[in-house]
Amino acid sequence: MSLLPMDKNGPMSGDCDLETTQMEKFLSKAFGFRNIHGQCIVQGVKAFQLEQSPRSIDPKKVIRFPSKTATQSFEMTVKEILKWQQSYKVYADKDIKGMDKEFLQRALQGQSKYGEEAFRMKFVVRISTCPILMEFNARIISRATQEKWPHRIKLVSVTGIDFAGRIHDVDDICTYVTNWRDVYEINPKSDLPRVYGKRDFHRKANGPRGKLDKDRLRNDLMRMARLRLRACDYEGIQVIVETGIGLGIFAGTAIGIDERVRSLSASAIRQVLEEDGQTYRNIRAVVFALPIFDVKRPNGKRQDTYQAFVDEFTQSNYKGPIPVLIADQDMHRLTVAIARNGFNVSELNPADSHGVFGEYWQNRGPAVEEKLALTTMGLLVQHHLINPDVLDPSHYDFI
Repeated sequence: MSLLPMDKNGPMSGDCDLETTQMEKFLSKAFGFRNIHGQCIVQGVKAFQLEQSPRSIDPKKVIRFPSKTATQSFEMTVKEILKWQQSYKVYADKDIKGMDKEFLQRALQGQSKYGEEAFRMKFVVRISTCPILMEFNARIISRATQEKWPHRIKLVSVTGIDFAGRIHDVDDICTYVTNWRDVYEINPKSDLPRVYGKRDFHRKANGPRGKLDKDRLRNDLMRMARLRLRACDYEGIQVIVETGIGLGIFAGTAIGIDERVRSLSASAIRQVLEEDGQTYRNIRAVVFALPIFDVKRPNGKRQDTYQAFVDEFTQSNYKGPIPVLIADQDMHRLTVAIARNGFNVSELNPADSHGVFGEYWQNRGPAVEEKLALTTMGLLVQHHLINPDVLDPSHYDFI
């Protein structure tokens, strides 16, 4: 199998205005999508509704993305959409304090509280069948309804650890950064980092770099990886396509810990694959889709996520039974190619701790999570305002 190189400077490398408008128009024409004036799901995230739920439409009706008149389109029936919605499952770590169905039901509609509840979300995995509509170069993937490959793709939405310094994820900072009081300006009333603009922390002028509790961080990263890989195995996934979770700006670049965070993340999943690999019933391979964007090479070597994973799996002499591929490639292109070759495949969605799928997808400045909302069926199958199964506790499992 040979794939063309990823177009890293294509239309989706910017603000994705055209792609956002395209998704809005698709949802509007197919389901009567409209924003609710003056209402937000969480701060800065527009609320919306559908005038026509997929469950109210003739199951035999064929819907085309992006439109009926497009030169190329992804065809699907309403019956298929309903099947994809019904596949929605949540797997949560049963040993995490406070992890129960009531919490999950609140969190998955954006009602988790900052701090402890937001921290808890990193031990929650959301999975559903979720076809891919476009590649990351904005090219529509043509599909006729008789083609079966879309049914083999699962989207795995997982919250990462957030070191960007924001109030909702304050416990990430206070748990893993041992010298956070020295790094950030402190609010004397709350005894927590001072919040600016209702969200962000500020570093102290001339403050030190962050220092990590490496053992705690590695252990939690392993726990997170173990949970999502086990969930994928339960779902019958044969090939797992992963990407970096919180390894860009959220890795703590601003406080000088990003390289170490990337290294620990790679180490954590390597160890889990080595320790648990023989126990998987379905997983046959893991692919890390880690596009190389930064061509700068301090001291002659890249410091990006791709390099961190290559170094970890080669220098540590990976001994796991599950084969691993680390690829400088479009995650969507890889996933679709694997599905077309007959394998059940999962794709990783680096989600936000608010628990709302594709959270800022309408804000014209998307990160990976928002780009997934614009290029997959994720909004229709994992957003609580569209798929009622998201808030149905019978879809929640504790493992």
